[in-house]
Amino acid sequence: MTSEPHDSGDVVELPAASNAVDIALDELEMVYAFIYARVGNRADAEDLTQQVAMKAIPRLRQGAPASAIRGYLFATARSVLGGFWSTRLGLSESELHEDLLMAMPTGGYSQESADRAALILAALSDNYRRVLELRFLHGYSLKEVAAEMRSTVGAVKVMQLRALRAAAKVRLDA
Repeated sequence: MTSEPHDSGDVVELPAASNAVDIALDELEMVYAFIYARVGNRADAEDLTQQVAMKAIPRLRQGAPASAIRGYLFATARSVLGGFWSTRLGLSESELHEDLLMAMPTGGYSQESADRAALILAALSDNYRRVLELRFLHGYSLKEVAAEMRSTVGAVKVMQLRALRAAAKVRLDA
């Protein structure tokens, strides 16, 4: 190539996209499907997916694993959806969150489900069992769990994730 300015017909090679950006772009199709399932129309889903991309991609950490990138994209998608629905419904995001919590079912679980949950919790270490009980059985916030367990919110988030993974691996048929 010459050092002259490029004509409009010239092909300009751009530097290769970073691995994190490539992964994020591959995941956007799933993010779109996630959003579409929650808004029900193509136009809004496309706009919201674009917002997710614009917010998340510039903040991606180079060298981050695909699972972390996927998690960050979906967390951003949930945040964007919260803003979308709060605007649509004319509610603040905190009011919307409270309404969603009130709309969640509080009962109707079978004794078999309760027994299964008790067996899974019994198979976990004390810390994992405690964090899951506080978060999901007692409805504590991350901040409340951190205070109860004399820990930080970040540590509780990590422990909760690990506890959920451990609970998913518990085999009850053995």
